[in-house]
Amino acid sequence: MRCTSARDRGDFSRNKEGRDESAVRPRRGRNINYTTVIDCTTDSSKEFGPEDEGYAGEVEVVTGIAAGSGVKLVPYIFDKHLEYLELSFTLGDTSATVRTKKPLDADTLTDSGGSLFYSIMCDGVIKYNNTRRLRINDINDNSPIFEEKLYSQNVSESEPVGFEVVRVTATDADSTAANNAITYSLEPASEVFEVTSAGAVRLKKRLNYNSVQQYNFIVRASDPLGSNDTATVVINVEDFDNLYPYFSHSLYQAFIPENQDGPFPTIEPEAIKAQDGDTGINVALIYSISEVSPAEYQSNFHIDSSSGVLSVQTPIDREEMSSSVISVSIKAAQTDDSLKTANAVVSVTIEDVNDNAPKFDRSSYSVSLLENSPVDAVVFKAVVTDLDQGGFVGTLRILPESAPFSIGSDGTVRVKDSTALDRETTTSFTFQVEAAETNPPNNVATAEVSVTLLDENDNSPVFTSNKYEGKVFANQTVGMLLVQVEAADVDDGANGQIMYSIDFGNSDGYFSIEDKTGKITLAKEIPLVENRILEFPLYITASDGGTISRSTTAQVIIRAPGNSKPQFLQRVYHGNVAEEQDPQVLILKVNFLAMAEEKPVIPRVDTHSDKFSISSTGEFTTKVKLDYDEGPHNYSVTISISDGVDSDSAVVEVQVTDVNDNSPVFAPSSVTTSVPEDSEVGSNVTVVPATDKDSSFNKEIRYSLRGGEGRFDIDPVSGMVSVAAALDRETKAEYNLLVVAEDQGRPARSATASLLVQVSDINDNIPEFSAAEYQVEVLETESVGKSLLTLSAVDPDEGANGRVSYSILQQSPSSDPAVFELDSSSGTLQLAQPLDYSEVKMYSLMVQASDAGTPSLVRNGSVVVKVKDVNNNPPVFSKEKYDVAVFENLASGASILTLEVTDRDEGGFSNGDFVYTSDTFDINKQGVVTLKNDVTLDRETKDNYILEVVAVDQATDGLRATAQLNITVLDYNDNAPQFPPIAEPLQIPEGNYTEENPGDIVTIVPTDADLGPNGEVTLSLSSPHPLFRFREDGTLLAVGALDRESRETHELLVKASDNGTPQRESFTTIRVSLTDVNDNKPEFSSSSYVSSILLKDAEKGKLLLTLEATDKDAGDNSLITYSFSSGSSPYLALDSTTGAVTLTSDLADIKEDTTLVLTATAEDHGEPPLSSTARVVVNLRVVSLVEGVAFGSSSYNFSIPEHRTVGTTVGTVFASSGSDLYDVSYTLKKHSDLFSIDASGAIKTKAELDKEEKEWYVLDVEAVDTRTPPTTAVATVTVQVEDLNEPPQFSKPLYQASIVSIAVYKTPVVTVKASDPDVGDQGRLVYNLEDDTYFDVDPSTGLVFVVSAVELAGQKVELKVHADDLQGLRATTSVEVTVGGSVSSSDVVVIRLNQPANTVENQIPDMESSLVKVLGWNVNVVGVSNDNGGASESRIQRAAVKSLVSLICLDGGTVVSGEEVTTKLQSQSEAVRAELVKVFGDSLQFEVKLEVEPQSPASSQAVVIALGVLLALSMMGLMVAVVFVVRFKKTKDLQEDSEQSFDMSREGFDNKAWMDSELKKRNSQDKKPDFNNSVRSRQTDDDDGGPISAL
Repeated sequence: MRCTSARDRGDFSRNKEGRDESAVRPRRGRNINYTTVIDCTTDSSKEFGPEDEGYAGEVEVVTGIAAGSGVKLVPYIFDKHLEYLELSFTLGDTSATVRTKKPLDADTLTDSGGSLFYSIMCDGVIKYNNTRRLRINDINDNSPIFEEKLYSQNVSESEPVGFEVVRVTATDADSTAANNAITYSLEPASEVFEVTSAGAVRLKKRLNYNSVQQYNFIVRASDPLGSNDTATVVINVEDFDNLYPYFSHSLYQAFIPENQDGPFPTIEPEAIKAQDGDTGINVALIYSISEVSPAEYQSNFHIDSSSGVLSVQTPIDREEMSSSVISVSIKAAQTDDSLKTANAVVSVTIEDVNDNAPKFDRSSYSVSLLENSPVDAVVFKAVVTDLDQGGFVGTLRILPESAPFSIGSDGTVRVKDSTALDRETTTSFTFQVEAAETNPPNNVATAEVSVTLLDENDNSPVFTSNKYEGKVFANQTVGMLLVQVEAADVDDGANGQIMYSIDFGNSDGYFSIEDKTGKITLAKEIPLVENRILEFPLYITASDGGTISRSTTAQVIIRAPGNSKPQFLQRVYHGNVAEEQDPQVLILKVNFLAMAEEKPVIPRVDTHSDKFSISSTGEFTTKVKLDYDEGPHNYSVTISISDGVDSDSAVVEVQVTDVNDNSPVFAPSSVTTSVPEDSEVGSNVTVVPATDKDSSFNKEIRYSLRGGEGRFDIDPVSGMVSVAAALDRETKAEYNLLVVAEDQGRPARSATASLLVQVSDINDNIPEFSAAEYQVEVLETESVGKSLLTLSAVDPDEGANGRVSYSILQQSPSSDPAVFELDSSSGTLQLAQPLDYSEVKMYSLMVQASDAGTPSLVRNGSVVVKVKDVNNNPPVFSKEKYDVAVFENLASGASILTLEVTDRDEGGFSNGDFVYTSDTFDINKQGVVTLKNDVTLDRETKDNYILEVVAVDQATDGLRATAQLNITVLDYNDNAPQFPPIAEPLQIPEGNYTEENPGDIVTIVPTDADLGPNGEVTLSLSSPHPLFRFREDGTLLAVGALDRESRETHELLVKASDNGTPQRESFTTIRVSLTDVNDNKPEFSSSSYVSSILLKDAEKGKLLLTLEATDKDAGDNSLITYSFSSGSSPYLALDSTTGAVTLTSDLADIKEDTTLVLTATAEDHGEPPLSSTARVVVNLRVVSLVEGVAFGSSSYNFSIPEHRTVGTTVGTVFASSGSDLYDVSYTLKKHSDLFSIDASGAIKTKAELDKEEKEWYVLDVEAVDTRTPPTTAVATVTVQVEDLNEPPQFSKPLYQASIVSIAVYKTPVVTVKASDPDVGDQGRLVYNLEDDTYFDVDPSTGLVFVVSAVELAGQKVELKVHADDLQGLRATTSVEVTVGGSVSSSDVVVIRLNQPANTVENQIPDMESSLVKVLGWNVNVVGVSNDNGGASESRIQRAAVKSLVSLICLDGGTVVSGEEVTTKLQSQSEAVRAELVKVFGDSLQFEVKLEVEPQSPASSQAVVIALGVLLALSMMGLMVAVVFVVRFKKTKDLQEDSEQSFDMSREGFDNKAWMDSELKKRNSQDKKPDFNNSVRSRQTDDDDGGPISAL
């Protein structure tokens, strides 16, 4: 649609500025100025307008009045209209003016249709009237006003839909319907209420007192332009007694402790509460317990009849219960009618209270344990029980904690500290095991434990001394006692019995030893050698009586001295000694031969004994200080030695040496000299000599300098000081030096002298100006003699060399005479001649500063003098007038143009400014004209601006120029289209409209204040609508089917768009309201209505029920009349208006239950009328009204074995509706993923149940009947899942392992693991082997270990391992063991670790795994022994020794040669160490044994011999390779006296005896020995080179 503005249509308008000011009141901004010519010869009439109300000013100018004639203003039709007008006329004038006395108001002119009537009467003979009618436009200047601000009404919840609750009324004082039409709305929008156009507030849905008791909302009355008023509406809902009581929840849950006595502490989900369904009436209720399941607990519970508080009367013992859940059914009944009841179930879970203390299966435990048992070795297992739920829940611990044992959560007591299990230190341990509950009251149980340690041969004999000595003299006799050795062994029994033997050093058979006492005697005489002591080192071994004997070696030295004679080794000895040393200076040591042990000898000084002495060991020393200067320089001293019988003599030549004892001396010690600052480097300054009394190198002097900052140097020999670097007096004028003289003695002696060097000045500095260039500005008007500035120059030289004078060398431009003068001494620059800016604007002077030195030094500088101008030229605009046009949308702050101004003075107009007056525009110093930042242009307000701009060249006494600036504002599309007033709402009857047959609703003509295309407006809907559209002339059409019942009103968003760029749009919302057509029949709220009444309560007029029907139509079309169309009864009456069904009598003639069934009709008042029907059932009951679904029991308890198939029936519940007319259906409220229930109430499984996952399930079953509305009931079902014994399962069907045939008893093979899903005792497993001839299994851990594998060498064996639970169910797995063949001694590789043997033993599995990673072969450690290089001490001391680890490698069952293993260990040593560090820590060191080198006993080195002995092990003649690896050691040469140290290991070990003993014990014992008391699987020997392993 295209609409044009009033301007475009050419309509009459007297708004000169083109603005829409209809909303302004009063309107004094313009005059109407209707000009007419009066005709006083006849009556006339004219009409003006319309004009907007609120106008004040001139209305009409009347001309054509004859001179001398008069006119006056008189009423016309309405006298009161002259209240608004007056006539201005002076007799003699030819014109008169009609003007307003007060603003025009259309709202007061409603009786005249909004027009103002008056007349201008000619004051002649005939009073002709010139009547006038001025039409006044009504403006929406009044808001609607409610008659009341608060409306309040009480409404019963039984009122039907459409019931008028209250009517509100508002009025609008505007005179036209376009401005005073009122529409009502609710705030906020309500789902319950609606308001009609007449102000009637009606029900949209039935009220419910229980949901909301009061409604509070706002009604808004609005006129078409949105002016509005509000009123508050308060609706109070009144209750109607029609509901039964109800519990807040149908199922409550309580969890109470078994010792609970009194009220329940908590009820979930909240406290038990029931209330009357009619909350407004809220009759009091009585609570009671209707049933308890199991029934034997009926007396344990009580409920308060008034509060509903449930309590325990008698505490319950959970341990005596078969199920921990009790269902308590409760009932609440109204006090005025006991038949009105509500039911609920409380599921009470009895929670366990920790009221039973834990208990051990024994009060005390007594066990035996082999000492040195490894960490985690099992000692025994304690069983703890607790009658409370969950059994024992707590912690187990050992008391005291210092005991070397630990206890696991399963009660298994294990070894915690293996090192503490030393029988020799502690024979037994007594401690307690404590079971402490975690939960209060934290009951505690204890049991006494006694552990007795069994002895193991883990201690070697220990000698009382590491070294024994004996002597044989010339009076020797065979059998004489030389020495007795003694050793002790702390082991018990045979392990501690010691036998002695001589292992080495008795090759000549001189000695013998008693094996039990350790006494060493002379077996035969020793031939003594004259002048010599014979030594016999014997190595004695002490061996214990253990099955695997342990031994220790001690050394015995037997000395046999012969005859000896003292004598010096030299005839003459030479020595030196320095003078002035204190006495006792060792000069030399005199060597001599003597047998001092046999015959003491005495050395002595025979000559110069006052100055020298000699000790008994031959040390020759001074007795006094010797003086080189005063005494002899050489001494010849005679010495002698004697043993009392024989003697010998010798001479000692002693030379005394000189020492440096005189310091150098300076003369004089202080010297002062001077040197010119321009002295060349290397020139001499002065010499400072020193002397020294000493001779030779002690008097040779070397000179050095200290200080001088590197400017001076000194000749070290002559002492001449010279210049070393350039000098500068101005930097430093003097230097203080220190000359050091040092002689060449040792230690050196020195002296010092001070030297002051003064630097004399020379003229070497040029004067320096304080600035490279001086600048000064001077006004051209300054007077001659004016001081302009003072120059300054500095010369750091002294005296005349530093005195400065000034002069001008050159002036540019030059002049004569010179313009400037410069004072030679002060440096002041003065003006000598007048200045003229027009001639010279700047002078450059070259100035000079010179000193008075010889020769004189000078420095040139420059001075720039700038001449400043004086202002005398006015500024000039480039134009006298500037014309510019801008669009009205020009941005705030935007530039418009630049005013160009010039000035011939210095700087031009740079210091000028602009003077102007404008609230709209700004002009900056650069002449840029801009729109002010806070201003915008509006062409519709003002379309032209004229500014007078003045340019001023300076702020003070400035000269100025003037120009005119004319700015025209161009139109921009900045006004959106405006909508005219539109009625609210727009109405059209509902109906089937089409594009071909549309319905006209309203025509809208919008306006736009812009010009041209910017003011051309097009109307449309904001988005296409299937029901409405606009025609081109602005008419809104209905083009689709409109149904008031589906939608009574349509909100349409209308868009008005102009044709400007950018396009502007306006939107408004219009509401189209549909008027009703009777096209809907009444609808009952229910298809059937049921009511019941006891005959005793019957009375005439008693309300039984109310029929309720609604009609979607409105007005008469929705008014409904009720009637019975069939099955009418004489006992019932129906109100045709309200639908109330009442009794017509007291029913005294009815003696039995009777049911009345009728059909009711609801008919509306439309044309034609429409109707519908509903079924009405009235039950007349003699005894009871209770009707509803109920379970046969409030709770059910069922059980089902676990793992039953899906669909297994758990149990059946039953609920009755109480009538054959209604059916019952069941629903599960909990665990519906595991259970289902069918129509018969049978509960079935939907998944297999597992007791180990969950044992108890509590289900809520809801029963619902088919009543309208339906009734419900809930029952609690408890399901227990019963346990079935399930067989155990191994984690793997096949285990594989490999061992060597020489593996020792108890060598681990593999650990099998089975699990049992059962709990408790049913889940405990016992492991066993089908054939335990060669292997066995630990019954509790599943560890398969070796019994004896020698017969299986080279074979692959399959073992069957069973895991049995306590009820006989079994799982079986296979173990495939590959047994390697025989091993030779060359296949065993030995590595040395810096770790204790017991530590290595505990880490063997991890060590084997680490080596497998590097080598790629299966690794078997076959033995661990100590490598301490000497006697072994107690077990505790073993932590300090090293260990030897023997191992073999298998590659696919084949033994890898020792040479190949050794080579790979060496090549991969870094990788081996990295892996072993993970096991033993960063401090680990290891070494691979390469070879065995046998040594002769006569050798000077100690030897460790390795023997491999093959032993017969069994009756079947099998051979087992027993490998003895012996490390060898090298000895060291000791001192110069040729003494030697020997360390020999024992040479053999008898394995046969030990193996025979083991086989006998093995045959005599059960094939399943007690692991805790068995022989240790790995034996160690602390002797160096002892056996690694007995296999």
